[in-house]
Amino acid sequence: MIEEGIRTVQLELYVEDCSMVHLLEQDGGQSPNPARRFGDIEIREGVVDLVINTQWGDDIPFTVTVADRDPGAGLDDYEDITEIDYYSPSGKLVMAGFSFDWDEEKAPALPPLPAGPGNYRLRYHVRGADWESCLEGDHYLQIWPSEPAEPKVVKATSHYYKHLVSKV
Repeated sequence: MIEEGIRTVQLELYVEDCSMVHLLEQDGGQSPNPARRFGDIEIREGVVDLVINTQWGDDIPFTVTVADRDPGAGLDDYEDITEIDYYSPSGKLVMAGFSFDWDEEKAPALPPLPAGPGNYRLRYHVRGADWESCLEGDHYLQIWPSEPAEPKVVKATSHYYKHLVSKV
């Protein structure tokens, strides 16, 4: 069932190293977001780094929902959930796994952001962090237009994530 105003895509990302995937502006441009790290999300120089459960791999499954409103957190399905703001100057984003050599073909475009350029909320869901699990559905990102708000931990269950947020 497809709900109007909500688009979900299933991606397979190549991650060469460093246990992370990136959310970037499609045109490669910078964004005016302040550099910050919160839990398993880091924003730097226009790139959002999302920590994944394994160091590297081919075809790492990653699910992304782009919505015109808050699609609701998957509290029952995920162990760890973080929210943070991201300002997109273009309204067009791509996802890519960490790689030493940039390959545009390995950076699939996401559905256009519903409000175009502007402030969005990112809600990152993870399960299996204590076991290096990278199964379908273990990493889930939601993106929707939102007024600016402070980052927050929605849920912290895994030992790994509790350690990350204890440093915040």
